[in-house]
Amino acid sequence: MSIATIDIQPRVSTVKFAKDALSVHLEDGRIVSAPLAWYPRLNHAKTQERNNWRVFQDTDERDIIFWESLDEMIPVIALLTGTPSRKSQRSLEKRLAQRTNKN
Repeated sequence: MSIATIDIQPRVSTVKFAKDALSVHLEDGRIVSAPLAWYPRLNHAKTQERNNWRVFQDTDERDIIFWESLDEMIPVIALLTGTPSRKSQRSLEKRLAQRTNKN
């Protein structure tokens, strides 16, 4: 038995935020939304930090959204499969402590 695969990768055109959601607009017209609660670093980020994203491709040419100042990466495939962030609560607490110390 064989499994069909699709070689066309979804490409990010823009990223937007609502009060409690992250929305990723893809070049093919789809909009994929996920709760910000799935991504605690984005959930606790300031608007300026959220808006400072870029897209790069992994070795398989899949789009990954990256927020350098937040050390957050979200592969588009994770959004499409409904996979939340795997970063630990301890990691978030460390990040928030660093932010507090900078202020």
